[in-house]
Amino acid sequence: MIVQTVFEERIWTDDLLGSPHGAPDKSSRVRRMFNAIAPRYELINSLFSFRQDAYWRRRAVELADVRADDDVLDVACGTGDFARAFCQGGPRRVVGCDFAHEMLIRAASGGERTRNSVWIEADAMCLPFRDGRFSIVSCAFGVRNFVDLDRGLREMHRVLRRGGRAVVLEFTRPPSAIFRQLYEFYSTRLMPTAASWVSGDRSGAYRYLPRSVVSFLDTGQMGTRLANAGFSRVNVTPLTMGIVTVYVAERT
Repeated sequence: MIVQTVFEERIWTDDLLGSPHGAPDKSSRVRRMFNAIAPRYELINSLFSFRQDAYWRRRAVELADVRADDDVLDVACGTGDFARAFCQGGPRRVVGCDFAHEMLIRAASGGERTRNSVWIEADAMCLPFRDGRFSIVSCAFGVRNFVDLDRGLREMHRVLRRGGRAVVLEFTRPPSAIFRQLYEFYSTRLMPTAASWVSGDRSGAYRYLPRSVVSFLDTGQMGTRLANAGFSRVNVTPLTMGIVTVYVAERT
């Protein structure tokens, strides 16, 4: 009954979508939105990415160079799909954290797939871990939803030990003008209507998500923000003609 109530609430209006990153109460809206779409979140991601989302996560894990003694923190873990991909890499432990309770419920129900994982309800703006606790800190399709990007990146840097790696997987605008126009016609016109219908969502989530991409930073700006947060050696790897980008940065 609670989830159904959230589904029927309009969270993102046309006025807010004009500048989604500038919403003064962005944090609470993002939390309510993800709680609303949690039941079919993975289905929608797979369906409307044509199953490319699984490849993007696998490739990001490969670029992370996971080792057996790694402790991984996946920030804004959602339903746990990126954390599970890290589990396949064979680290010592994977901790997933998210502030959307309904997402975490589904992450924790992974059973055998998440046997070396721990799930914690926590806000990326104030991670409940000591300094230098992890050797890898990751975030997939989450940093653009941070209410304060710089603060969130600094928190990721804080909990990362020296020599550790931050792995950020995020949507980006393709560099090819022709492909960008075609892709953004799909992502901003066709996908929102179809995804809202398939998921039964009335929150406006699938209108917000593509708008949050086209109004977010480009790869150069994101690299600068990572450097400003204290990271070094930022490697940028575009995937699928630049639809998504993997950033791997070190803490020296």
